[in-house]
Amino acid sequence: MHIVCLDLEGVLIPEVWINFADRTGIPELRMTTRDMPDYDKLMKQRLRILDEHKLGLREIQDVIAGMEPMDGAHAFLDTLRRDYQVIILSDTFYEFAMPLMRKLGQPTLFCHKLQVGDGGKIVDYTLRQADPKRKAVQALKGLNFRTVAAGDSYNDTSMLAEADAGIFFRAPENVIREFPQFPMTRNYDELGAEIQKATARFG
Repeated sequence: MHIVCLDLEGVLIPEVWINFADRTGIPELRMTTRDMPDYDKLMKQRLRILDEHKLGLREIQDVIAGMEPMDGAHAFLDTLRRDYQVIILSDTFYEFAMPLMRKLGQPTLFCHKLQVGDGGKIVDYTLRQADPKRKAVQALKGLNFRTVAAGDSYNDTSMLAEADAGIFFRAPENVIREFPQFPMTRNYDELGAEIQKATARFG
């Protein structure tokens, strides 16, 4: 049995923080893991900016409520799930992702959890574990599954390297230049074809 592991933001849904930055007019919040490899540094920067602007979970969830999955994402997932088991591995948070998971047909999602204080202030976050995407793929391989992984950011590259086959989806040029070993896809048809090609090699 083959398992396909997909990143969430940038592959199936728009980037939450970019949408929130555009809504609030705070350009510093547009930075994502496509720009900064150090996730902990990025999150500490985000929490500091939210605190400075007195913004919390409610304001972010208000923006998420108006978001939709990327065009074609639901149909792509439905097609994948006819032939493979699919797991979404993400560095987002359940408090952000669950409304969009319902719009995608409730796929299995492994991600993190926020620590929320009085008044909805986001005070910290709890990672499921360090380098969770790579370790999730590693655990699946330990159960004798063959794995294909797809993502678009620095924080996906260890997952792609750990998988039996790793694929970029609409990754930015800076990430592609640093990791030329992964094939690049720019739409769901190309991504689906690369997944089929990889699993055909598995036998």
